[in-house]
Amino acid sequence: MEKEFISRIEKHQGIIHKICFVYAKNESDRKDLYQEIILQLWKSYPGFKGNSSFSTWMYRVALNTAITQNKKPKLLLLKTGVSPEIDDRVSKMEASEDIKVLYQAISHLNKIEKAIILLWLDEKSYDEIAETIGISVKNVSVKLVRIKTKLAQLIQKLQ
Repeated sequence: MEKEFISRIEKHQGIIHKICFVYAKNESDRKDLYQEIILQLWKSYPGFKGNSSFSTWMYRVALNTAITQNKKPKLLLLKTGVSPEIDDRVSKMEASEDIKVLYQAISHLNKIEKAIILLWLDEKSYDEIAETIGISVKNVSVKLVRIKTKLAQLIQKLQ
């Protein structure tokens, strides 16, 4: 089970890096959040039944962990063999000026808005977003329109 878990996490670790990049304020906080997400994924893994795709389940656990992270005391680091180093996609995100502005604007959103836009940017369907966040598909649509408008205004201010 441990090898299967590590393999799946390594395959989808970009999800964790994106969430950490959006929800944590600095590199130290990103590393802490990464470890907390891995810990929660490991604790929850025996309960993964395959009713949704692994990546959707992983998003749900990771986002819930990120949203509630500031309410919990720091936990010990989990040694899983998965490296918390930022992968190429996150490095590329940091390199582009437009992406930096976008993520800076996203950082001004509330936690649920961040989760919705992050899933949308990762090209998840409205159904997947609704399932992951726990809201209706219609609510996803309404929230995305509002979030996009809010982001457009924030980006204008930041440029």
